[in-house]
Amino acid sequence: MAGSSPSAKRLEGKVAVITGGASGIGAGTARLFVQHGAKVIIADVQDDLGNSLCQELGSDETITFVHCDVTVDDDVCNAVDTAVSKYGKLDIMYNNAGISGTVNKTLLESDVEDFKSVLDVNVCGGFLGAKHAARVMIPSKKGTIIFTSSIASVIAGLTSHAYTASKHALVGLTKNLCVELGKFGIRSMIEGILLEAANLKGVNINVEDIAQAALYLASDESRYVSGLNLVVDGGFSTNNPSFINIISTALSGQLPMPPK
Repeated sequence: MAGSSPSAKRLEGKVAVITGGASGIGAGTARLFVQHGAKVIIADVQDDLGNSLCQELGSDETITFVHCDVTVDDDVCNAVDTAVSKYGKLDIMYNNAGISGTVNKTLLESDVEDFKSVLDVNVCGGFLGAKHAARVMIPSKKGTIIFTSSIASVIAGLTSHAYTASKHALVGLTKNLCVELGKFGIRSMIEGILLEAANLKGVNINVEDIAQAALYLASDESRYVSGLNLVVDGGFSTNNPSFINIISTALSGQLPMPPK
C-alpha cells in the first residue's frame, strides 16, 4: 500500500463484498479497500482467518465476516443480503474465491470429479456472486462486478485443463454480463493475473499489486470501463517463448531459418 495517500480515499462511501477475502489476494484487497474508505464484507469458508482479519482491520462498522461457500446459492445470497442490511447497499462485488484443483495432470490422468469441483467454485461461484449482486444493483442503476481470473484466461498450456477452462469461462461470463447489465449502469470486469515469470524485470509483484488493480476497477476512476480482462502479468502474455527459441536456435546456425 506504499504510495497510497490516506487523504485520497478512492472508495469512500462504497460497500464491497469480497469472496475468498480471508487470505491471499482477497485479504490484500480487503485491507486496501478498507484503507480507501469502503465498508467490506469478507465472504469465505475460512472462519478463523476471516474473523481475525476483521479484528485486525477495524470495527464491526467497517468490516464484517460472513461464512460463505460460493458453490452454495443460499450462502452467496446471505453475503449480499448482509451487505445491504448492515451497510445499506452494495456497490462492489468482487468474486475472488477460486481453487486450482489437481495441477499438472494430463487429460488421461485427469479426474472428472476434480474437473467439476474446479468449475463449480471458479465459474458457478462467480456466476452466483454476479447473480445476487445484480439482484440488488439493478434497482440502484449502478454497481461494479469484478472477477479474479488468471494468465490461463489468455494463454493455454500453463495449467490444468480444469483451471484453464474455468478461467476462459469467466472471461466469457464477464463479457456477457457487460452486455446485459450495461443498460443498468453496472460494470463487469475481470483481472487476469500471474505472480511469477514475467518479461518485466526489476519489479517484484506481490498481493498488493493485484489489490491495486482491483482498487482501480472498483473505483470511479474506471467508471467508463466494462467488459475488460485486465491482465496483470508484467507482459508475460505478449511473449511466445517457443517462437523465440526457434529463432534463436536458427540464428545460431543450428536450424535453417524459416522462409520469409
